[in-house]
Amino acid sequence: MAGAALAAAAGPRSKASMAHAPTPAMLLRADVRLFGDILGRVLKTEEGEAVFEAIEQIRQASVAYHRDGAPERGLKLDSLLQALSLPDALRFAHSFVCFSQLINIAEDQEARRRLRAGTDGDRSLAGAVARLEADGVDAESIGRALRRALVMPVITAHPSEVRRKSVIDRVSRIAETFDAHDRATPDMRPAIEAELARQILILWATRQLRPTSLGVADEIQNAVSFFERTFIGELPKVYADLEAALGGVGEAPSFLRIGSWVGGDRDGNPNVTAETLRLAFLTQSRLAVSHYLEEIHALGAALSLSVEHVTVTDALAALAERSGDDAPQRRDEPYRRALSGIYARLAAAAPALTGAPPVRPSAIAGAPYAAADELKADLQVIQDSLVAHHGETFRHGRLRDLIRAVDCFGFHLATLDMRQNSDVHERVVAELLQAVGVCPDYLALSEGARIALLERELTTLRPLSSPLARYSDETLKELAVLRAAAAASVRYGPKAIDTYVISKTTGVSDLLEVYVLLKEVGLYAPGDPARSPILVAPLFETIADLRAAPTTMRAFLACEPLRGHLAARGVQEIMIGYSDSNKDGSYLTSIWSLHEAQRELKSVVEDAGVALQFFHGRGGAVGRGGGSSFEAILAQPEGTVAGRIRITEQGEVVANKYADPAIGRENLETMTAATLLATLGRRNNDEHAAGAAMMAELSAASMGAYRALVYDTPGFARFFREATPIGEISSLNIGSRPASRTPSQRI
Repeated sequence: MAGAALAAAAGPRSKASMAHAPTPAMLLRADVRLFGDILGRVLKTEEGEAVFEAIEQIRQASVAYHRDGAPERGLKLDSLLQALSLPDALRFAHSFVCFSQLINIAEDQEARRRLRAGTDGDRSLAGAVARLEADGVDAESIGRALRRALVMPVITAHPSEVRRKSVIDRVSRIAETFDAHDRATPDMRPAIEAELARQILILWATRQLRPTSLGVADEIQNAVSFFERTFIGELPKVYADLEAALGGVGEAPSFLRIGSWVGGDRDGNPNVTAETLRLAFLTQSRLAVSHYLEEIHALGAALSLSVEHVTVTDALAALAERSGDDAPQRRDEPYRRALSGIYARLAAAAPALTGAPPVRPSAIAGAPYAAADELKADLQVIQDSLVAHHGETFRHGRLRDLIRAVDCFGFHLATLDMRQNSDVHERVVAELLQAVGVCPDYLALSEGARIALLERELTTLRPLSSPLARYSDETLKELAVLRAAAAASVRYGPKAIDTYVISKTTGVSDLLEVYVLLKEVGLYAPGDPARSPILVAPLFETIADLRAAPTTMRAFLACEPLRGHLAARGVQEIMIGYSDSNKDGSYLTSIWSLHEAQRELKSVVEDAGVALQFFHGRGGAVGRGGGSSFEAILAQPEGTVAGRIRITEQGEVVANKYADPAIGRENLETMTAATLLATLGRRNNDEHAAGAAMMAELSAASMGAYRALVYDTPGFARFFREATPIGEISSLNIGSRPASRTPSQRI
């Protein structure tokens, strides 16, 4: 078990070994020994001495074999494993799974120690700002870059997280307890170790796998739990850290936000519908609104300042008078009265936003807020008054964090992307055009003819859908989703849905089709200029599509009906896929093609007079572009980040990065720090030119060898399925999305 003993004899960390400035490696080994000791005692208590000894014997044999690789040790290990009955093999596997999770906690604890010690270097915001200042970039320049910036991790429900939420919750509880143990005085540790033992026993006794499939509603709840656990509390702290690093040059704009695909990603998932889209926003808003109400209530309890002792601004006095709070015991407490009115207005807005009244109703009536900006403005009046009359004491703290949260999360909590496959759009548009007699066979048209037809449709107010026409289930479903999106945009504001991603983009018509569909529900308005709250973003995935992407985008950006809309937005997003390009052409060819496509697309988009924003579809595994986000952002081609980047956080990566608030905050800071360094830091411009020719040659050789094996070798697909556990993985209950988009057995 990673060289650590489960045996109780291993014992907790030794005081002698800790006496002289222990290194991180020493602390990690001691932490792993402590976890091994506790888990060993759990196994003895719950399964008995015989089971514990059998597992420990296999562990020791495994360590011995991997230490020197002696054949006789391998034979011994094999014989021990072969002798296990099925129930014993399951106990053995379950115990090692638990121990692996405990080792992860120990490794994460080292990250917490680094955070407390401030030794993260360039990966911290303070370190990144210091490095930029050393390169001659001052705080004012950083501030200007932030005003144009957008950094957004996007939570997805890709089915690669095997663990149940119950297991993730238990791991989080153990991590919290272990962190308390790490910071405790010696006299406090026995009680904390007892709690640690209880939590580890509960983890060991918790079923690891789900007996039934997840539904989209489950995935929505799981995604929102990370906002509750980490994002809504930690994101304002990241901004506070950044402002401190910049030395108080002013308030940083809210450029760091969180996005989500959960409930809006229909590509390959027939279970995502108009109803799940509505449910996603209701669930998200419920958390945001309840958090704001709790914070407002707490501030009302705290801000008991009386006009007998303080002065307030005219704006604050007016806000208090409008509050409707005429309780005689608070007549001299304007801040409390103002907060009572704010609470009442938000409570009145809650039923429409969340689908339910607040848990703690307001004692007074108030007109519901129409938008989150109204709530933010009222809260800002309170802070402005406090700062104006009491100085820097109130510049930061709970109220400032609440204002930042409202600015970042609004009433929608997370910006929800929509995504669908271009084949679906093509069929729906074809059916709409045929039903109203515009085009009898859209699918038979050439690409040029399709573009001409779609451009004409984007200049007319005439809708294509009719209540008198009969449509296929697919078309009805897509129209229902779009109508739900339009309603959400009205109810929660334009930041609720900002981007529509098109999977399998191969041509200009793929993008125009979506704008035509958005027009059907009022999310695109023809005119001069045309207007839309939603930006349509192509997803280029295969090697061929990446290579053709510059040509596709050049033609799209020249489409006359959309020029005004794109100019008003000032930015065009392009999503690039790591997984499909890897499966298509090999790992090396994938990363080189992505690199080169970004360089070319930058020139194409900027030549059209708009900024470029890349959305990186990365997963956790290496084959899905996984690895350090910090290193990945710094490795992007020069000028392609420019302060704006979105990155998917898929499957198991979400819990690994954001289940723990401290680790989640570190990851948010790391992503922000990398974006600043990639945007403003110095680069060696000679490195790319020197290696480009060699990389192109290596990429071609890699793709040739890869495709010869995977696609051109007879029987490889069958070999792959028989030699790997892909069949078993596909049968796990780890997501609402089917394991494959089609029943095909092809790679």
